[in-house]
Amino acid sequence: MNLSETIKNIRATCDNYVDPDLVATVIHDNYYMGSNNITELDKFNIKREDSFEEKILKILKHKNVFLNIGMYAFVPVINECDIYSSEDYNLKLTDEEFEKYANEKERIFGILIKKNSQDYIIGSCDLCGCSIDAAFKEIEPSDFEFYKKIKEIIDSKIIY
Repeated sequence: MNLSETIKNIRATCDNYVDPDLVATVIHDNYYMGSNNITELDKFNIKREDSFEEKILKILKHKNVFLNIGMYAFVPVINECDIYSSEDYNLKLTDEEFEKYANEKERIFGILIKKNSQDYIIGSCDLCGCSIDAAFKEIEPSDFEFYKKIKEIIDSKIIY
């Protein structure tokens, strides 16, 4: 994965669901959320004149970083999931699929890039990182439509 180009690609299409300057969130080793105000971090030898991508690459040497690619919300009454990203989707889910993935709160989804690597995990985070229990959670891979659609969206954003 070309990290710099992937970050640019995600930021270029995210302004309809998130502020481009808030597309990245520091994720601690215990998967709890850190700062999403990357442009104001002054640790990790980050300089004011560094590009957004350079700042993320410097942070990645020390911390995991979550890149927000969209948001999803489940509709329990009709077993649906609404997915919002550069394109919006509405999925009808099986009972089993709904049971496996449903969450009572809207969540943002994307990739957690592991520190000092190009390895990533598909997952989600709380919409608001200000809560004490806000954390990253892996979206378990499966053959269900929900996972396939999330993976398809993510794959379209990653540059190799």
